[in-house]
Amino acid sequence: MKIGLNKVIKVLITSDFLLQAGWGLIGPIFAIFITRHINGGSVAVVGFISATYWVTKSVSQLFIGHFVDAKKGEQDDFKFLIGGMFIANLIPLGYLFSTEIVHIFILEFIRGLAMACVLPCWAGIFTRHINKGWEAFSWSIDSTGIGLAFGLAAALGGFFATILGFESLFVLVAILGLSSTFILFLIKKNLLKKNHFPPTTLSKEEPF
Repeated sequence: MKIGLNKVIKVLITSDFLLQAGWGLIGPIFAIFITRHINGGSVAVVGFISATYWVTKSVSQLFIGHFVDAKKGEQDDFKFLIGGMFIANLIPLGYLFSTEIVHIFILEFIRGLAMACVLPCWAGIFTRHINKGWEAFSWSIDSTGIGLAFGLAAALGGFFATILGFESLFVLVAILGLSSTFILFLIKKNLLKKNHFPPTTLSKEEPF
């Protein structure tokens, strides 16, 4: 029995894995960076910084998701996906030059907007290209990849920060994130030109 994951799904999952592996390195220790290295940083402020990202992303993605759904084909989805990924993964480099808490707020607001472009478009393309009969498995593979990537990265993030310093760690996050962006160009030729189409059929007994 061959696993029904086509090229598009494999590339999207790989991209997601690299993205989460990168950001997972700083997720658990970002608060330490803010409180120790940023003027005006405090435990209380960390919560507002996190809220800035999540509120911005959560509200903005509704409008972006509606906009790309109204367009024919997946070219618009792909442009928003690539643009959002590229901008979001430059944000760690912005941390290198941040000295005041307002800089972090601005960067997290921009990241929120960028990821609002990424998530609906990634999910839209992923959903349209799932092989029929492999829907739950495809989503579970991605979720498993995210969990492993973030879990392993979180375990190593503090170690790398101690050995390499936050500066080198942020560069590593950007490299992994940009790699997750550029790998998406592998599916550019597989994008759909129509709005709706029947799900791809691949029997669990058929070879990939």
